[in-house]
Amino acid sequence: MNPRTSALLNRLSESATIAMARKATELKSSGLDIISLSLGEPDFDTPMLMKAAGIEAIEQNVTHYTPVPGILSVREAICRKFERDNGLHFTPGQIVLSNGAKQSITNVVLSLIDAGEEVILPAPYWVSYADMVAFANGKSVVLPTRIEEDFKIQPAALEAAITPKTRLLIYSSPCNPSGSVYTMEETLALAEVLNRHPHVYVISDEIYELINFTDQHASIGTIESIKDRVITVNGVSKGFAMTGWRIGYIGAPLWIAKACTKIQGQVTSAPSSIAQVAAGAAVSADPSIANEMKAAFLKRRDLMIAGLSKINGLKVNKPMGAFYLFPDISSLFGKSHAHGVIKNAEDFAMYLLDQAHVATVGGTSFGTPECIRISYAASEEQLQEAIRRIAKAVNALL
Repeated sequence: MNPRTSALLNRLSESATIAMARKATELKSSGLDIISLSLGEPDFDTPMLMKAAGIEAIEQNVTHYTPVPGILSVREAICRKFERDNGLHFTPGQIVLSNGAKQSITNVVLSLIDAGEEVILPAPYWVSYADMVAFANGKSVVLPTRIEEDFKIQPAALEAAITPKTRLLIYSSPCNPSGSVYTMEETLALAEVLNRHPHVYVISDEIYELINFTDQHASIGTIESIKDRVITVNGVSKGFAMTGWRIGYIGAPLWIAKACTKIQGQVTSAPSSIAQVAAGAAVSADPSIANEMKAAFLKRRDLMIAGLSKINGLKVNKPMGAFYLFPDISSLFGKSHAHGVIKNAEDFAMYLLDQAHVATVGGTSFGTPECIRISYAASEEQLQEAIRRIAKAVNALL
């Protein structure tokens, strides 16, 4: 008997957000009052429009296998959504629906990256990007950003990071975990750099599109000079509170869409037919359906910024999208408590969980070890109590 796992598995790490959520759940199960601000999940229910579409799909027996890239009518609806909301022009053959945007991005990475090729990840980046690159045996090139610049890529830094081995740039706007939103002017500046490097492709992760407090979403795929190298990723999880339906999708050059379909056909085939129909209803709806949820998140953001900014040792910026704050807590490194010393963001996150019973996520897995991610997808009452607990815990540090 040889209980050996593969080298591939050993290259991967457990998702930090999922790991912290598991620890928080375990502590809750033991009877502790844990405020969980670790997972990126809207605390709203799926709108009735989408639920009704799913129920109707069941009643109409839309319960069989579908084409691997998705039901044609749903892909057509996504094409109309891209045109209406983003100014992106796709045919149904360029659309692939997957089991969440996570699978969508993984499909693209596996379709494009060979061993040793480089993928630029502006930090902070979503935790799974780096492991997706490791899955393909590629090399992540982490591009640091600064809180003073709202964690946005600077064109000169992007230029300096590109080498002949660079194959892909992956970034999100609005960003998980920083909440940063790129303006069209900033997006054009990045495109100018990419114009000089035609061997570099771009994954634009736009899953938080509808939680954008600027009301000006910029899709890099609209820029004519690089549109044939852009894969736009979106889904219904965040903007429509449909995390459990597991539908993400891409709009991509036809050859990339075909490659993703080939990979998906050997791994999962198509996502749930019922969830696809519900997603079709979501993307066909007026985007204003998300306005009430967005307004609630904006109010919570301001509540959190006001409260956390008063805590000595936390440096907080003003994110313009998603539902996260990403404070810099590096000034607390070296401080001690009864059970040890705060050496890094993970230590601080564990200190908050153990002493304040507030679950957050350390920034190392996001490529920014001086920060923690705080989700404000929770009630205002919970957020106010979390602020009180965090302040008390920070003030207790020596």
